[in-house]
Amino acid sequence: MDAVLLMVISFIVFFVVYKFYGTFIAKKIYELNDENLTPSVEFEDGIDYVPTRKEIIFGHHFTSIAGTGPIVGPAIAIIWGWVPAIIWVVVGTLVMGGVHDFGSLVLSMRNQGRI
Repeated sequence: MDAVLLMVISFIVFFVVYKFYGTFIAKKIYELNDENLTPSVEFEDGIDYVPTRKEIIFGHHFTSIAGTGPIVGPAIAIIWGWVPAIIWVVVGTLVMGGVHDFGSLVLSMRNQGRI
């Protein structure tokens, strides 16, 4: 399979899952709304609690979730081939990593940023 086609398909899958599955988890499971204050706004002190732009938060989240994909993915590809490696990186990131990190962030915010 052409690498560019595989990349495009992966990005489409990421977008669709983000749009629908992420919205489902946010609305139905965690019941998020914009009225709740984040700990960085509620306890802002300029040292530990500082509101940050969403681009910075995205960078931190991306680097923490992207850690094992590049390490484990090639090892899986060497042993079993590229299809299991793609499944590991795409499905693992969406179903396991993304949900875990999102849940951890929500729980942390609901406990004043202490977890």
